[in-house]
Amino acid sequence: MTKPATTNRHGGTVPARPGPGDVVPRGGTVEPGTASAGPSVIPGAGPAPRPGERATLRLRDTGDDEPARYAPEWLQLREPADAAARSYDLLDPLRVRLADPPRRADGRVVHDIGCGTGSMGRWLAPHLDGAQHWVLHDRDPYLLHFAAVASPRSAADGSHVTVETRRGDVARLTPDALAGASLVTASALLDVLTREEVGALAAACAGAGCPALLTLSVAGRVELTEPHPLDQEITEAFNAHQRRGGLLGPDAVTVAAEVFAEHGATVRLAPSPWRLGPGQAALTEQWLRGWVGAAVEERPELAPRADGYLAERLAACAAGELRVVVHHSDLLALCRPVDGAA
Repeated sequence: MTKPATTNRHGGTVPARPGPGDVVPRGGTVEPGTASAGPSVIPGAGPAPRPGERATLRLRDTGDDEPARYAPEWLQLREPADAAARSYDLLDPLRVRLADPPRRADGRVVHDIGCGTGSMGRWLAPHLDGAQHWVLHDRDPYLLHFAAVASPRSAADGSHVTVETRRGDVARLTPDALAGASLVTASALLDVLTREEVGALAAACAGAGCPALLTLSVAGRVELTEPHPLDQEITEAFNAHQRRGGLLGPDAVTVAAEVFAEHGATVRLAPSPWRLGPGQAALTEQWLRGWVGAAVEERPELAPRADGYLAERLAACAAGELRVVVHHSDLLALCRPVDGAA
């Protein structure tokens, strides 16, 4: 998993995408003429790409026909809602755990697993004091480019933040890969893992003796205003879709809490719901299309009724009348320190 490092102090929003003929290699620069168009995004995981757009994140090697899970446009669209939803209640116990001086001159080492476009770092780094070195892990070099270029510049107290990128698979994460880590983070990741992959993550964190802050896992509950008779059926079908192929879906946080506890960690949970209203209409529209689309893919017999349901909900969204609460959960696992752990 070790790759060339890219150190970067640039901050801000996700930059413009490389051109359709560009690929971003491990070191974070752009090489022209080597990209190819990819498959569609799984319904329910974000907006489908327009013609010519690239596929993005994959978590494991299961064949070339596995569809991508996230498009960078979807990750950028959801970032403000994610930032507003993440629990601040877990930050104080995390800060207490991180109070010991870092062992590295460039600060505490934070590993962001399945980093996507780097939204977790942009949210968390400015909430923690002290110099930080973020190690961004993802299978997709294209997303790693976004994450590195738009990484945060400074910590809460003005200390510097540096970044390196590593291509790798969460299923292959080991304690050795986390050697010297002060913290492991991930966002919207647990629910797209299997129990075995969560077990590997917990074992790696426990072996390295570092805490893990894992945010925004789907909880399987949705509230829409006004209620509709199809809400529950759509929710149940969507949840079943999220569990396809042995993925944990809405069971992720419960399973992760159990697995981390088995490794001796103290686990804290906190709600982190999206609260979407007229100010988040674009996100709500895309979420609705994906949510209903996944439900219908799971249970095609819903299609005739779901078409009308979606049209009604989209009309309410466009009129500024729809409000949605999409429930998520955050998890902080305080693994026992090991000899020499930060």
